[in-house]
Amino acid sequence: MASPREMLRSPQSVPSAIRSVPAALYEDNLYAKVRHAVPAIEWPVYAQDIDAIMTLKRTRNAVILAHNYQTPEIFHCVADIVGDSLALAREAMNVDADVIVLAGVHFMAETAKLLNPEKTVLIPDTGAGCSLAESITPEDVRLLRRSYPGVPVVTYVNTSAAVKAESDVCCTSGNAKEVIESLGVDRVIMLPDEYLARNVAAQTHVKVIAWTGHCEVHELFNAADVRQLREDYPGVVVLAHPECPPEVVAEADFSGSTAAMQAYVGRNRPPRVVLLTECSMSDNVAVQHPELEFIRPCNLCPHMKKITLRNIRSALEGMRHEVTIDPLVAERARRAVERMLAVR
Repeated sequence: MASPREMLRSPQSVPSAIRSVPAALYEDNLYAKVRHAVPAIEWPVYAQDIDAIMTLKRTRNAVILAHNYQTPEIFHCVADIVGDSLALAREAMNVDADVIVLAGVHFMAETAKLLNPEKTVLIPDTGAGCSLAESITPEDVRLLRRSYPGVPVVTYVNTSAAVKAESDVCCTSGNAKEVIESLGVDRVIMLPDEYLARNVAAQTHVKVIAWTGHCEVHELFNAADVRQLREDYPGVVVLAHPECPPEVVAEADFSGSTAAMQAYVGRNRPPRVVLLTECSMSDNVAVQHPELEFIRPCNLCPHMKKITLRNIRSALEGMRHEVTIDPLVAERARRAVERMLAVR
């Protein structure tokens, strides 16, 4: 059987099931972009949904924002804007569209709605949640304020709008240190990710009071994993997300947000590399750097994987799962997000 590359170059060699795929998708060599990550046998099913989504985006005047943890057929084939949570938050404000489809988890869709209150924001699956967002409530924040009077609350964007509304400012894994130091205080409350808080605390003179939330993906990595990787794959460069436990970050060669990890790979081009984060991150970066060897002891996020091409298509067809936020909550939460965006 011909390879995917040969199929694209020679239409007559394409199996009949694939020949039924809309021609435009081949003319643009769309499959060539993801052939290292998407098996040829799966492409016909994906391509039909991709073609429908492209048409729906035009008729609905819609854009798709996709997080770095989305699968390659979403990230590289239908998304208009991609990135980490900070990049998506920034770009959401510049969207020239009537409809935003958030290919990510629910708190990301809420953030997009906070920054675009007049636009329609859709989440393809309402079950796409987040263990961090679920680890803290607005009442928890109010209790923390009573326990530490006058101490500013810095809230990770991986939280509900209701929790953001109880906060002074938001942050992401990419700008947490800068946000904390911008407040000009000697201590802050940082929530809900305990490991992110501890990793940031190691980089700043500001005392950080942490909550006990954890990411169910990143908390599974441990220092022994890193040492075993180095033994099994000599010369491997280890990049760790700061939601990983501090002992994992200490063993890594570099720690940073998903955007920072992607930039590190592009800048340094390590011949053999491992990204200690969600599985699809490696798939998406590997599409851009097929010449590099990616070792993949990743962990799947069950919430991110609830987003599929099929439910993105369904969301646009039926304008389903619109994200709404109580106006009083939204006003207060928006201030916390805007203060974050003003930092950098």
